[in-house]
Amino acid sequence: MAAESPAEKSGKRQRETHSAKSILYQILNKEHGSETKWHQQYRSPHHSPGSKGCSCMARRRVVLKTPEAMCRRASEVLLKTLTFIRNLPSFYHMPWEDQLVLIQQNWAPLFVLGMAQEGVDFDLREISAPSLLKKILLNQSLTASNEPGSSSLGASLAEVQKMKNLLWIFWDLDTSAKEYTYLKEIILFNSGCQVLKCLPYVQTLQQEAQQALMEFISMMFHGNLGRFSWILQLIASLQDIDAGAIEELFFRPILGEAILNVLLLETLCQA
Repeated sequence: MAAESPAEKSGKRQRETHSAKSILYQILNKEHGSETKWHQQYRSPHHSPGSKGCSCMARRRVVLKTPEAMCRRASEVLLKTLTFIRNLPSFYHMPWEDQLVLIQQNWAPLFVLGMAQEGVDFDLREISAPSLLKKILLNQSLTASNEPGSSSLGASLAEVQKMKNLLWIFWDLDTSAKEYTYLKEIILFNSGCQVLKCLPYVQTLQQEAQQALMEFISMMFHGNLGRFSWILQLIASLQDIDAGAIEELFFRPILGEAILNVLLLETLCQA
């Protein structure tokens, strides 16, 4: 068999390189068509993030489909949450340092409860962060996404899906206004915050809220406390919600680089 000439070898290498590059581009660009498929898959309110056992959900990022309207709605819920806290005399009997700790550690689960109570649902849109390989192939800056003013990288799909699932659980339970009130007090007066100066006082307030919730459920459901146990279990799930994901999804589009914790405390100081 005749040996290939240098020109033939060069042409063959160019064809192989072009073919490989085309395949890479096809693989990398598949993500652009993922939004419709994702929206169909995760539109169901009862979809469980772990139902398919896919660990990639933690790496997938989402943003609000209608950010202007939903960010405004989320801000209203947050203000109502702060109003609820303001109207608790027991909260203002605490040292200012304890108030700061309780707000910083518990605003996120309180916000989720507020979203549930107000019946706020929201649609999502998946965004795709370019991979390192794609940036190299497309000759994009590897630091562009970290530059000031760059667009939001979105929130973790896994974290947002946990939040949506909790919302639907509370709606399915047909949670009453009284139950929401007691739940908010149980979460706000979190006795797990060991750095509190008046920890025994906070523990007492939390126990009183739990007792009030139990008595209310017992009265409304004829002594059946299964609902009480189930709702208490949901508190752990609420406290497990990532505050950073909430901030990124609902408040980063309107606050930019401002720190939500600082704004929360400033708002409370105006009371």
